[in-house]
Amino acid sequence: MMSSMRLRIAARAALALTLAVVLSACDNNGGAGTTNSGASAGAASALSGVTGTDITGTGFGKNVKLLDHNGKQINLLDAYRGKVLVVFFGFTQCPDVCPTTMAELAQVKEKLEPQARDLVQVVMISVDPQRDTPQVLKQYVAAFDPSFMGLTGSDDQIAKAASSFKAYYKKVDSGKSYTMEHSSGLYVIDTKGESRLLFKPNTPPEDIAADLQKLL
Repeated sequence: MMSSMRLRIAARAALALTLAVVLSACDNNGGAGTTNSGASAGAASALSGVTGTDITGTGFGKNVKLLDHNGKQINLLDAYRGKVLVVFFGFTQCPDVCPTTMAELAQVKEKLEPQARDLVQVVMISVDPQRDTPQVLKQYVAAFDPSFMGLTGSDDQIAKAASSFKAYYKKVDSGKSYTMEHSSGLYVIDTKGESRLLFKPNTPPEDIAADLQKLL
């Protein structure tokens, strides 16, 4: 039985990884990609009847330490335990993919049952810590929903966070400045800190909301 359980977990991780490879990374020209999976056994049961990809058991987000937009150092899973956490990697100077995604996430919260809205926390982890200070992030995410949280940190902290989620990002020179390429999937972690779902870009907000309700 234990062997069968491990095989099921490995299969789900492989499925999520396959999805990550197939979808391309987003860039400032409006492309949209997503990421993937890791591989660690989780105790939570697999999900059924969901739109998102089931990534139960992948262990994303563990031991991630970042700075929130209020200047507080946090451990990601500890800080939001008890809530369903929706994680997005982006940056404030992204011209299209990031603001579109954040606006869609604001719609997701509106589509949740009223009593569920306070139990869902959206966070955007910046892949551009040089320009995205806590103050910049706070102003940016609040423009979409006052409950949204922006997270940043040192280059090393951002690299570790991206690695934990198997998320892609890359600095790209653009004239006298630079832009950032990055994956644009949405990762969902349940109230107990377990990875549960991965949404590809452009998933309808009503479908995301319906899946989140299943975790509450």
